[in-house]
Amino acid sequence: MDLETLAALRTPDGSAALAAAAARPGDDPLAAAVALRSQGIPPALAAAALTQVELRRRAVTKFGPAAGTMFFTRAGLEQATRAVVADRRAARLAAAGVRSIADLGCGLGSDALAAARAGIAVYAVDADPLTAAVAAANAEAAGLAERITVACADATTVPVQAYDAVFADPARRRSGGGRVFDPRAYSPPWDFVAGLAGRVPRTVLKLAPGIDHALLPPGAEGEWVSVGGELVEAAFWCGPLAEVPRRASVLPSAGLTGTGAERAPVGPVGAFLYDPDPAVVRSHLVAELAERIGGRLADPDIAYLYTDEPVDTPLARRLEITDVLPFSLKRLRALLRERGVGRLEIRKRGSALEPDRLRRDLRLSGPAAASLVLTRVAGAPTVLLATAG
Repeated sequence: MDLETLAALRTPDGSAALAAAAARPGDDPLAAAVALRSQGIPPALAAAALTQVELRRRAVTKFGPAAGTMFFTRAGLEQATRAVVADRRAARLAAAGVRSIADLGCGLGSDALAAARAGIAVYAVDADPLTAAVAAANAEAAGLAERITVACADATTVPVQAYDAVFADPARRRSGGGRVFDPRAYSPPWDFVAGLAGRVPRTVLKLAPGIDHALLPPGAEGEWVSVGGELVEAAFWCGPLAEVPRRASVLPSAGLTGTGAERAPVGPVGAFLYDPDPAVVRSHLVAELAERIGGRLADPDIAYLYTDEPVDTPLARRLEITDVLPFSLKRLRALLRERGVGRLEIRKRGSALEPDRLRRDLRLSGPAAASLVLTRVAGAPTVLLATAG
């Protein structure tokens, strides 16, 4: 999509084309394009409407019903903050007394929309003209244009001291595609992003979940967020916004806090294994989870926890262990054949084995299902056979 196409989609004819495209049942794209053209919709507008409707359907998982009136680009949708994450962040900012915020690198406007819904006035900027235009269109579609000002601008030129708080989401993709893992290659650059808290104490940085803990500013809170078991982002809360050293937010409703410096106790494998949510692992709060469930590690370097009795927790997936054995392909194949296991979930942590290749080598057959955990126990390669606990 380009600026001209976006403008066309926002006209009455564009709205009619979008409605016609949305009425299609998601059938063959060529047949859908022919059907729209048969209604007198120009080919270029028909193609743009069909693409936009496809993106809106995909966006429902992130934005819910609101996706049906929003505008998207493919790259923008992939990078956009999920509504549940943005709304939660906005509520926390509003509770901290933030009434105005500069949103640097606003993308399609997910965080700006959430902040505006929370009663915060937003100045949102993006360096890409099309992205900024889409963000403005989404603000208007949501009825929030009076609370959100969108500009196409270089984030480094924004007078951030004029706002109560700053939210920065630096671009972490190259212009030609592909992720950027080195913060020095962010846009705007890391030196600028990291320096924001020195200019505006109430600063929040949205970052890749793999961000180095060593980059957390002194006194700031590092938060790692997962949604439905998928790790989606890290957020550094700076200055007076920081509440704890580390936080794992397991959405929609669970969380864990701590220092991230504790060590969990180590002991034998128990009857139950707990695979911590990735937000817990990445925030270095496995020891805090161990304390909460009365668990222990079987290897000091492997983030699986064990208990002798079952404990319910939304912060980890629990499996009931049926067998513990040193890794041997021949022995494992015989055991699974004996149990009639034809469907096998394979999890691994601390193992170099490739699950897909192992699955082929096991030559599974039978009606039963099981979980297989490839790990280490006291440094030794170990296989755990388990069922959902």
